[in-house]
Amino acid sequence: MKQSLTLGKVTKFVGLGFFVTFKDLFTGKLSKEDFRMFLRKTIVPVASVFLFIGLWHMGAKALYNIEADFRIEKALKDQGQAAADATASCIASGDKTCQPNTLPSPTQVWGSFQSLLRDHKLINDSKEAFALKVGSLNAKNEEFNRVNATKIAEGIIAKKEAIVYTGRASFVDQIIRSLKTVFAGFLLALIIAVPLGIFIGLSPTLKSSFNWFIQIFKPVSPVVWYLLVFMIVKTLLIGSSEDSSFTISFISVGLCSMWATLVNTAMGVSSVDKDYINVAKVLKLGNFQKIFKVVLPSSLPLIFTGLKITLSVAWMVLIAIELLAQSPGLGLFVWEEFQNGANDSNAKIIVAMFVIGIIGFLLDRLMLTIQNWVSFDKTEAI
Repeated sequence: MKQSLTLGKVTKFVGLGFFVTFKDLFTGKLSKEDFRMFLRKTIVPVASVFLFIGLWHMGAKALYNIEADFRIEKALKDQGQAAADATASCIASGDKTCQPNTLPSPTQVWGSFQSLLRDHKLINDSKEAFALKVGSLNAKNEEFNRVNATKIAEGIIAKKEAIVYTGRASFVDQIIRSLKTVFAGFLLALIIAVPLGIFIGLSPTLKSSFNWFIQIFKPVSPVVWYLLVFMIVKTLLIGSSEDSSFTISFISVGLCSMWATLVNTAMGVSSVDKDYINVAKVLKLGNFQKIFKVVLPSSLPLIFTGLKITLSVAWMVLIAIELLAQSPGLGLFVWEEFQNGANDSNAKIIVAMFVIGIIGFLLDRLMLTIQNWVSFDKTEAI
């Protein structure tokens, strides 16, 4: 019983309490009211997923038929009946060279997802084979770097000539790169926005001074932030052989997404109950003690609301910024597949869309979990 209660608390804490409800349904411990709640919060959403997939399948089939009919009619008009029959036969055979290139069906998207995972395994095998070929003992990157370090120390090669794997990145590698970029950008936003928001919230003078700055730069497009960061970073790294795409990407993401945290932190700090501030004065707390023991605990709910919005915005703008910076992440993956125009490119783009959405959902749950962990106010997931 104690273990079940603990499980219930943990799952509710991270916003996944419906798992315990699902367990109670099969053990006969679910009351009528809880059963109604279960239907509303679990069964109905699951049914809506199947409805969505069904509508998606029918829509994809309809679009497929529209383009197939157009191609057949065009062949008939331009080249005659024999060409139209050949086109219809080719489409019906499933030959990839003549399939309509339109919205992919759920089955095609699932197949592309599996194909991307297979590619990831092949690329990983290629990396290991390359590491073995250049002389590493255990095919791991750290041993690989040791080979480079030894050759550089012995003067065999220069630092810029270090042996590196230059093959293409897999889909999973690109996801990891995007996550690194978004977390680096989020950390930058946090470091800038929270302290600045605290100072602005504590001082009406600073609030008036920075208001114009916030109102002007908050709505600026991520594309413009990217161009601004690019101008600065390329000058600071001039003459450097290092890849600057990651640096440009995470700084752009951080500057573009920090405004919600800045505004919410300032609002949270400025709205702290004056009685708490007066008590801090009576206790003769120093400025730092007042901030960490009174101001921050009281304003945490609003600060975390801002941080959740910041992380969400960072993840959304990341795709556009990676595309512009040519950083090997999900943004560049989507653009390259769009440019590629292969028969499975559309399906791979849809895979990326779902991956982006699922990761965004998980990031939101991560922030909710941290908020419930450090704050007195416990927030339930929507």
